[in-house]
Amino acid sequence: MVLSGGPVALAWFGPPGEFPAFAAPFLAASFLVTQGLLIQQHVRGLRISLNLTDIPLAVAVFFLPPFWVIAARLASSVLFYGGRYVRKDIGLLKPLFNIGLTTSGTAVVAVIVHFAGFGSATDPRTWAVIVGAIVLNGFVTTILISLMLLLLSGWASVVRAWLAFYMTLIGPVISACLGLIFLVLLDASGWTAVLIGIVTAATVYLARNYMQLRRQRHVLRELNNFTQLVADSVRSNRLIDAMLGRLREILSAEYATVWVPAGGRYPEIRLTAEVDYIGLTDLDPVPEGLQREVIETNRPMLVGPRSGRLRAELEEAGLRGAILVPLRSGDDVYGCLSVADRIGGELSHFQPVDLQLLETVAAHVSVAVDNTRLIDQLRYDAYHDPLTSLANRRRSLEALQEALAITVPGEVVAVLMFDVDGMHEINDALGHEAGDALLVEFSRRLTEHAPDASFIGRIDSDEFILQTRLPSTEAAVETARSLREGLQGPFKFGRVAVDVSAAIGVVTHPDFATDADELLQRAGTATRQAKNVGDGVQVYHSGLESESLRRIGLAADLRQALDRDELEVHFQPKVHLGSGAPTGAEALARWSHPMYGPVSPEEFISIAGSTGQLGRLTEVVLDESLRRSAEWAREDGPLRMAVNLSPRTLADVGFPERVAELLAEHEVPPGRLTFEITEDDMVADGSRLTPVLDRLHEMGVRLSVDDFGTGYSSLAYLRRLPIQEIKIDLRFIQGMATDADDRAIVKAVLGLARHFEIDVVAEGIEAHQTVEELRAMECETGQGYYFSRPLPPDRFAAWLDAQGGGGASRLRAV
Repeated sequence: MVLSGGPVALAWFGPPGEFPAFAAPFLAASFLVTQGLLIQQHVRGLRISLNLTDIPLAVAVFFLPPFWVIAARLASSVLFYGGRYVRKDIGLLKPLFNIGLTTSGTAVVAVIVHFAGFGSATDPRTWAVIVGAIVLNGFVTTILISLMLLLLSGWASVVRAWLAFYMTLIGPVISACLGLIFLVLLDASGWTAVLIGIVTAATVYLARNYMQLRRQRHVLRELNNFTQLVADSVRSNRLIDAMLGRLREILSAEYATVWVPAGGRYPEIRLTAEVDYIGLTDLDPVPEGLQREVIETNRPMLVGPRSGRLRAELEEAGLRGAILVPLRSGDDVYGCLSVADRIGGELSHFQPVDLQLLETVAAHVSVAVDNTRLIDQLRYDAYHDPLTSLANRRRSLEALQEALAITVPGEVVAVLMFDVDGMHEINDALGHEAGDALLVEFSRRLTEHAPDASFIGRIDSDEFILQTRLPSTEAAVETARSLREGLQGPFKFGRVAVDVSAAIGVVTHPDFATDADELLQRAGTATRQAKNVGDGVQVYHSGLESESLRRIGLAADLRQALDRDELEVHFQPKVHLGSGAPTGAEALARWSHPMYGPVSPEEFISIAGSTGQLGRLTEVVLDESLRRSAEWAREDGPLRMAVNLSPRTLADVGFPERVAELLAEHEVPPGRLTFEITEDDMVADGSRLTPVLDRLHEMGVRLSVDDFGTGYSSLAYLRRLPIQEIKIDLRFIQGMATDADDRAIVKAVLGLARHFEIDVVAEGIEAHQTVEELRAMECETGQGYYFSRPLPPDRFAAWLDAQGGGGASRLRAV
């Protein structure tokens, strides 16, 4: 029906007697040239299209009979769309529809002008007739397109098209007015055609360049938004979901797919975002053979109408075109990012500029995925034992706390602690390799014989725990005995057979403990006693709690020690790795008990926290630290001092005011004081501690994350909390010389810290080789026994004096 509009009008008008030998070919050529010239402008989210073919149409209906107007337009449309059909390798239906659409619209204009009539070129009635005819042409064209949309996409597409109809009429009105201006000029003098041609060419050239500039700015804006989206998605763990949906929109594609083959402990990822589909699917429309080719060759791929074999393979999958680019991590390719089927039908194909855009996007995604995989690796390492791959102590405590949070009537939470027998003797006699092999075998047997739904972890060098639910404590003891029997048996290492056995301590909740720490502590007490019983299994009871008496005594003695100023504060220096100059010190509390001798800081700090003395202990350390900071002032001011804090102290809203008072009392600038909070405490209690942390930050006090890399290693809190420094955990630093994984983690943490503009301190340095490696990684500050152990004030002052000269040669152990 659409295609018949032009021929029917030609037959109705009939050819006039005289052929316009110059005007008809000239206007047909004008139609052909302007057919491909389309100027578009976006206004308030809608697109105004200025089709330049309406300009020669306004001139043609004035100077030519209707028959030759329609014939010229038909000839130009056949040439234009026929050429597209030949060059683009598209179906025949769309070119025929477009030919019919243009000729039918031209026929409408010709009929209106024929019946309405007009006067001279300067007559306003002539202007109204021509403008009205061209606008009506736009109306008729919209109706015909709506019918096509109704057949192909339903009423929803038709409604959207007509909602924007009033904006689509602006283009024909402007074109008709321009055509009338040219008409008046041509009617005045034929030579004005030269001027009109120059002005038209310049206008089109400038408009095209302006449109290209707008497209470039649009692409840059989209890339910037995409980069921010990727960064936000990494922090919210929605990288793939957000990335694929936005990528499909940017490239106007029907599908966007990411495929990452399985590798190591990472499973396969195959997810696709589809147009008009909320969420992601695991259906991949792009042939896997093309994806593997991109990964293996490390080269992007653009599959278009003339891609030969690749196009044929794509068409077998029901697709018209696609772009595929590799996802890289350094020199390695770990996946493929692809988009398929440009929205817009057969005439819409991906171009080389789209390939460049997708490669740029893939680079951003690769960096984000690398960071995500690194963070996942840090999290995994922080929660798993590297030898047995079982959960470590930290994860075991969390799992145990999760189990205690759920109460099941008629069941107890049983914790069985296993202490592998004879580990020291095996290490001494056969070497640590044999000991490691024995631990791996023990973990395998324990996993094999454990009850269903049990949690197993390695919490120390030769200690394992098993947590499960059982009907009673008696059932837990029977389970322990059955497990011990299943675990026993010879284990061969080389030519030597080693007997495998273990002492087992049993404790249950709620019978004997209320929280995870208490369960483990009492399980350890029972395990130590199990070594002295015949069957090697000991259930916890209150008579085993002799250690608690010592703890109670230490709590009372600690209070007296604080009253008598018997606690000491030692100082361990922090050193600039480049110059060897001291940059500050960390203050560490020390207590020598008159009966027990030196008490470990972990023990008396824990006692202080549980007995309400932690605030007083912190104040003692802080006061002494600031006094020594002022006393040991250097050319740039008081010595920088770091003090460890616990979440309990930071939960005190009055703590910042007390800090301010001490800073003023000792005349130490706030920037010279750093508070260190462990990573676990920062992540677990970050939201609760934020008010006090923000107050300290506003005062100018620096905040540092201690033991970084051993906890969640989630970088989200680095952005959320006012942190200026992180301290890489000593286990990673000390393992750098022999473990490539530790070295890679340290390097990655340094890179991420630089990205967040956070200072880094490497703690636990014990060897010159470690110093050199850290220097090469551009780590500025270090701390550890290589430079000095924690020293009492008088010895630390002497150490500072000894650093007065020598530059980098001062890097030595003390």
